[in-house]
Amino acid sequence: MLTALPDGAEAQRAQLEALDRQLAAPRQPSPLAEPLTEREVAVLRLLGSPLSLREIGAVLYVSPNTVKTHTQAIYRKLGVSARQDAVAEASQLGIC
Repeated sequence: MLTALPDGAEAQRAQLEALDRQLAAPRQPSPLAEPLTEREVAVLRLLGSPLSLREIGAVLYVSPNTVKTHTQAIYRKLGVSARQDAVAEASQLGIC
């Protein structure tokens, strides 16, 4: 589309090329400022399964609220806001 409409598109094309380079560059995993506790790692491993927080609590013999607290700490430490993102980030970092 930018080729078809060349007027003023050079700046946009340059921005798109810069974004393409950033996306293509391999992402270097950054070490965590605050490491996960053993219990958080256990919860994180189970977050990758289809289990609900209640079911994870049953497996670990803790309350669903405790699992929720661990999950919030995991999200904060990994800098994510969703279960799938936490599992993906942990995988990239080699945590689980």
